[in-house]
Amino acid sequence: MFKNKFFLQPLDRVSLPVILALIVAIAIVIAKGDIAIAEVRQFTWQHQYSQDKDINIKANKKTKISADYTSFSLSFTRPMDIKSVENNLKIEPPLAGKFSWAGSQMFYTLLTPVPYGTEYKLELKGARDRFAAKNNNNQTIEDFTTSFQTRDRVILYIGAEKEAKGRLVLYNFTQGKKEILTPADLTVEDFEAFPNGEKILFSAHSAKTQDLLSAKIYTVTTGISASNSTQAQPSKKIELILGNENYQNLKFDLSPDGKKIVIQRASKVDTKDITSDFGLWFMSVDDIGRNSGKPKLQKIQTQPGGDFTITPDSQAVAIAQGQGTAIVPLKADGGKPLDYFPNFGVVKAFSKDGSQAAMVKFNTDYTRDLFLVTTQGEQKQLLKTTGSIIKCEFDNASPSIYCLLSQLLPGELYQEQPYLVIINLKTGQQKPLVVFPPEQRNLQMSLSNDGLGLLFDQTTPDESDASEDQKSVKTTQGDDLSNSSLWLMPLLPIIETEEFKAQPERLPLTGFHPRWLP
Repeated sequence: MFKNKFFLQPLDRVSLPVILALIVAIAIVIAKGDIAIAEVRQFTWQHQYSQDKDINIKANKKTKISADYTSFSLSFTRPMDIKSVENNLKIEPPLAGKFSWAGSQMFYTLLTPVPYGTEYKLELKGARDRFAAKNNNNQTIEDFTTSFQTRDRVILYIGAEKEAKGRLVLYNFTQGKKEILTPADLTVEDFEAFPNGEKILFSAHSAKTQDLLSAKIYTVTTGISASNSTQAQPSKKIELILGNENYQNLKFDLSPDGKKIVIQRASKVDTKDITSDFGLWFMSVDDIGRNSGKPKLQKIQTQPGGDFTITPDSQAVAIAQGQGTAIVPLKADGGKPLDYFPNFGVVKAFSKDGSQAAMVKFNTDYTRDLFLVTTQGEQKQLLKTTGSIIKCEFDNASPSIYCLLSQLLPGELYQEQPYLVIINLKTGQQKPLVVFPPEQRNLQMSLSNDGLGLLFDQTTPDESDASEDQKSVKTTQGDDLSNSSLWLMPLLPIIETEEFKAQPERLPLTGFHPRWLP
C-alpha cells in the first residue's frame, strides 16, 4: 500500500522530462546571454497616414510626401543605443535635420521642406541596441532599407495662346507633361488648388462673353493622386459648384485644410440693403456633388468689407473693414471679431503656422508700409513704398518673405515700376531680385512649397481693337492680353553673408497667373 505512493503516475512520467528539458534550455540561454536581434518596427513615411484625422487611410496606401510633412519617426522593437543609430542613419539624397527620442522611438525633424520631384532611399545598418552596447557586444540590429517619394513638381497657369487661350493648363516638370484641364467654352478667371493637388477650384465665365461678373465656380480634376498605390481620378472632370443666377461671384478663397470655400458675392436684385446684397458666404466642400450648382451656403454675418483671406487654421476670415482689418469667425452666426487691427488695411500673407502676418498700412501721404505682425503683438515695419504692394509670400524654408512691389517713378506721367524683393525677417535686410519694365501690369508670382522655385509672369497688354470673334484674353483686372511669358527663378537656401545670384529662366510656356501645385 505505501509502496504505491512512490510510483510515478502516467502524467508525471510525461511532464518530468519536459520540465528537465526546459531547465536545460533556460540555463543555456542564461549562459549565452541575450541573443534577440532588435529591428525597426515602423517607419512613418513608408506607409504614411493622412494628417487629416477625419480621413482614414489604410496602411497599404503609400502617400507621396509633401512640404506639410516636416518629420518622420523610426520605432524599434527594443531600446536603442542612440549614437549608433544617429551615426548610421543615411538618407540619399541627403535631407538635413535634427534627432530627438522618446523611449524606443526616434524622431527626425527636417530643417527645410523636402524638395519635390525626388525619390529618397533611407538606410540603417550597423546600429546596436542599448544592451549590446552596454555589454560591448558587436551584434547589430537587422539591416533596414526603404524608400519614399515626394510629390511631382507641378505648376498651373491660364493659357494665353492658340487652343490654350483662357483655359487652365497644368505642366508637370517631373514628368515633362503638359495638359489643358478646362474646356474651350470656359474662360478661367481665377483658380486655387486643393491641398492634395487632386482637384482645382476655379471661377470662369462663358468664352462667348467678356463679362467678368458672370463667373460661375467649378472644380476640375488634375489626374494626379496623392498616394502611390491609389489610382488617380481621370483628369479634366468638371463639376459645377456655384451658379450665378441670383448673385455675382466676385471672389473666392479655399481654406488651407481644403474643407471650406468662402465666396464674396453681390446680389443681382437691388434691395437697397447692402448687408443682404453684398458680403461673404461660405460652404462646406463635403456638400459638393449633393446638389450640383446649388450648394448649401451660409452667410457670414459681418459688416461689408473688401479684400479677404482665410486664416491658416481654416477657422476665420481676415477681411478689410473700414480703415482696418477684422478677423471674423468662419461661421454663420458671425459674432464679434476675434481680433481687429485698426492700423492695417489689408493682409497680404500669413505664415504657414499662423504666427505671423504681412499687413499693409495706408498712409495719408499716399505711401504704403509693409509690417510684420505677430501673434505676440509685435509690429515690425519691413518697408515703405510710394507704389503698390501687390503680393507677398512667406518662405517655408527660411525666415524670409518674398514680395512683389512697385515704386512710383518721378515725373509728371504717372508710372509705377514693379520689382521683386526678398526680405530677411530677422535682420530686415532687403535684396532686390528682379526689376520689371514700368509698363508691366497685372504681375503675379508664386513661391513653391519646398522653397526652391519662384514663378512669375510678364504680360503684354493688347491695345488693338479685336473683333467680336477674336477677342483677346482678359486678366483678372480686366486688361486684354496680347502675350504673356512665364519665368522660373531657381532658389537655394540663402546664407545671410552671401549675395543672391539666382537668375530667372524663361519657360517655354505662354500664359499668366502661374501657381505651384501644393
